[in-house]
Amino acid sequence: MLIVPNIVMDAVQFTRQGAPWATVRRLAVLLVFGAVGTVVGTQLLVGLSSRTATLVLGAFICLFIVLNVTPLSVRVPARWEGWLSAPVGLLAGVVGGITNTPGTPLVIYFYALGMEKREFVTSIAFTFIAYKLVQLGAVAGYGLLTWPIVGLSLLLTVVALVGFRLGLLVQDRLDQRAFNRAVFLVLAVLAVWLVVKSM
Repeated sequence: MLIVPNIVMDAVQFTRQGAPWATVRRLAVLLVFGAVGTVVGTQLLVGLSSRTATLVLGAFICLFIVLNVTPLSVRVPARWEGWLSAPVGLLAGVVGGITNTPGTPLVIYFYALGMEKREFVTSIAFTFIAYKLVQLGAVAGYGLLTWPIVGLSLLLTVVALVGFRLGLLVQDRLDQRAFNRAVFLVLAVLAVWLVVKSM
């Protein structure tokens, strides 16, 4: 039900930043491997419970948060990005296909790369659009997308856009430091929620 609202909101987010084609080129490898991972993850969703995947994802975020509040803050040197993009993309795709949250590994990765606010937001929006379009095709192909779900999804899109507008107003008012703290806080809340949900 959340795939269509995600695609619409991320399309709005991406287009309001202009046409950042440099970001699109930078993320090409990440997107290709993410698309493959999304199909694999969706196939796993058909036959497996997502409980274990949710717990692993929550634990992974908790580890990232613990590392960031210690002197061992996780940062990825720019020279590593070329060879890390493929495995991170694959991981994000598989996780997204199973749990519908490809953003968690991506947020952690982009945060670790030290992206500034504008490029961070643009990168998240663009990768989400690509992954969600692949996922939409995959869930339809596996028979998981019925017409009643499509109707609910369209209704949720309208509701989501209202909240999304409020979120954009907040985002535009945050400086880089406050933005980084907000991302970190969202990750912390998400980690706790995922771990509790999987128990």
